[in-house]
Amino acid sequence: MTAIFRSAAAALLAFVSITITTSSALAATEHGTEQEAIALVKQAVAYYKANGKENTFAEINKPDGQFINKDLYLFVGSTQEGGVTLAHGANAKLLGKNLSEMKDVDGNKFVKRMAEVANSKSGKGWVDYRWPNPTTKELEQKSTYVERVDDIWFACGIYR
Repeated sequence: MTAIFRSAAAALLAFVSITITTSSALAATEHGTEQEAIALVKQAVAYYKANGKENTFAEINKPDGQFINKDLYLFVGSTQEGGVTLAHGANAKLLGKNLSEMKDVDGNKFVKRMAEVANSKSGKGWVDYRWPNPTTKELEQKSTYVERVDDIWFACGIYR
């Protein structure tokens, strides 16, 4: 009876382990929606207003922070001419860099376009381009929601 119990327990443990691993992998590759991207930006704006720039940027830069959801992550830029990347939830190597001349595979200066949207009268909108998805490692169509607050802009993109 003890051997049967141990075998059943081992099988159950293996099943649970596989289920958890598979669920985590599926969640990581699940695409966020337009509504979720906008909500994540709004959440960051509220956090910024309550906690200030430094704390907000630190939280956005955390790989496991509250501003990571499915394949969604935030990034923040300066509205100033030649503005730099102030926070980035997927690539810390971009921090402090001016990305306004960066082009997607089709030659579009998409970061410059984000700054233009942020500096527009409404201060918010969507920018479309093609970009590698850090979760799937595939080149995908991306639409990024941008919203200006003070002298910075928050952005979150969805892969289609």
